[in-house]
Amino acid sequence: MTIDSERPVLANSTWTATSNPTPDTPPLSEDLQCDVTVVGGGFTGLSTAIHLAEKGVSVTVLEAEHPGWGASGRNGGQVIPGLKEDPDTIEALFGREMGGRMVQLAGRAPDLVFDLIEKYGIECGAVREGWIQSAHNSDAIKACQERAEQWQRRGADIEPLSKQLVYELLGSEAYHGGLIDRRGGGVHPLNYTLGLARAAISQGVRLFGQSRVISLDRQSDGFLIRTSLGSVRSGKVVLATNAYTPALTGRLRRSVVPACSVQVATAPLSENVRRSILPYGQVASDTRKLLVYYRLDQDGRFLIGGRGAYGDGGIKAQMARLRNRACHLYPQLGEPEWEHQWGGFVAMTKDHFPHLHEIEPGLIAGLGFNGRGVAMATAMGRVLADKASGTANEDLNFPITPVRTIPFYFLRKPAVSALAAWYALVDRV
Repeated sequence: MTIDSERPVLANSTWTATSNPTPDTPPLSEDLQCDVTVVGGGFTGLSTAIHLAEKGVSVTVLEAEHPGWGASGRNGGQVIPGLKEDPDTIEALFGREMGGRMVQLAGRAPDLVFDLIEKYGIECGAVREGWIQSAHNSDAIKACQERAEQWQRRGADIEPLSKQLVYELLGSEAYHGGLIDRRGGGVHPLNYTLGLARAAISQGVRLFGQSRVISLDRQSDGFLIRTSLGSVRSGKVVLATNAYTPALTGRLRRSVVPACSVQVATAPLSENVRRSILPYGQVASDTRKLLVYYRLDQDGRFLIGGRGAYGDGGIKAQMARLRNRACHLYPQLGEPEWEHQWGGFVAMTKDHFPHLHEIEPGLIAGLGFNGRGVAMATAMGRVLADKASGTANEDLNFPITPVRTIPFYFLRKPAVSALAAWYALVDRV
């Protein structure tokens, strides 16, 4: 089974092939009313819907394909705490009060993921043995040590690792040190998303698939959202479409750059090889500019992911590089059977932070998770639910910022390609 309505080069996903049944999400075919309409059925939108429904708010979710079709169902399933920047930097940029709240929100985001999994009985192969960041050179070792020290001051269960400890935990001699953050873990991302969908439905959320929004208009009493077969009137709208944000949103779409990320996966490994790779169940990613992330799934497949490309030829070339990289990291793989290869788009922001926007009164959005969407998009959903249910801006745990479009957006594809080439050069040096 492959991802439907997707280019073949991106469609052969391990997660789709091993997914639980999709809950019934028929197309919207009537005219409805509710308090809040959520556009997008991934981590952000479903978390928003659940947290609103738990507050007694009536919610409708409109998904263009089916829950988890986009990045939420295709990513590496790594539940990573924190943001790209370290806590001290965040507090320096946003102030001690708001920056501190952001740090706390991002640091505790994995707690929210695993709490939702437990609360709603989501079957998604959840494992919480930690996330390893493996350092590829001496500068990266120092950065890992500084990151660990900053989080330790805030009570996090995190520590730097020597080269020997990294080797023992990874089963690879390719790195010089790193850190382990025991707040992190791994999930089957598509099954997690489908579980969130079921949880939302159980809370009374009306969830519609194959219901692409074709217009969104301000009315005197809120908004009118139309699909090809129906409509919803609601007082407020949450846009939770991330890298798949549609053109009808205008400036919001041009505020992030969709970047392709791809993965490859072996067939289930033999028991002796499996025991030699990440034997204690952690997930991992490295410190390169063009990082790779890797793990075992619950069936013993080895998965590795990294940057992709825009054209089919470039995507295939990047997938071949990942297969070579895997065998360099883990020579014990030998010549494995590569069972799946797939990809999708993640939303990157210019400042590397997620963005929370109030585009106009009642119309809000959260997007731009820069490759850390499992935990952070789930947490952003709770913030969006707080905002949509009336929490004042100054009491939110993430700052609302203006929508700022990226200059020369029409050049995004060559710009991303050029930046990737530069990062590849830096990594080689």
